[in-house]
Amino acid sequence: MESADPIRTTRTASRIFLLSPAKASGRRAQWLLRSQADFELARRVQIRDATLGEVFAFCSGLYFRGKLAYANRFARSSPGACSVYVITPSRGLMPADAIIGPDELNEFATVPVDAAERRFTIPLQTTALAVAAASSLDAIILGSIATGKYVETLLPVFGERLLFPTEFVGRGDMSRGALMLRCVTANTELLYSPLLGAIRKGPRATKVATMQGVSAQRANGTT
Repeated sequence: MESADPIRTTRTASRIFLLSPAKASGRRAQWLLRSQADFELARRVQIRDATLGEVFAFCSGLYFRGKLAYANRFARSSPGACSVYVITPSRGLMPADAIIGPDELNEFATVPVDAAERRFTIPLQTTALAVAAASSLDAIILGSIATGKYVETLLPVFGERLLFPTEFVGRGDMSRGALMLRCVTANTELLYSPLLGAIRKGPRATKVATMQGVSAQRANGTT
């Protein structure tokens, strides 16, 4: 889908990624909190030796796994600086490699991810302001832009620096996850457009079959 402003549709030279959260109150999250759980990630959560990224990837499955793999592959920032952040329900933006345990996971489960929930929006705004002030890089959101639960807080902070993958429009979560995993495998990055003034909803996109097919469409000017 073409951007409203095709001049700004681009792959930025340097960028950070902001990943929408996994559901921390679901069944898979509860598996990690069971004291009798004997699989490796659950044991590591219990002793606070698991990262936020891998915990949310387990809780969500394909969608978050795709976002995390894609962000880790294509993020570019200054050496030593964090380039992949996760939006959390109660602590705003946290590095994907931040260590968490049962306390954080239980806390996340109690706060709705909702634009009307101040326990969600205030930490998100505070941490977003700090991230935006510390770096002038573009911030690419990997998550839903059709609703205001992330956009209403992040857009006033980042302004024109807040971008999104244009191929996300019209796709559901599973389709987005599969698309990003295929991008990683093919080493093919998506195109980004500014969220400011963008069309955030559209008709359902064509199912992704292969990245070769997507690349061919781009070459023919059909996306």
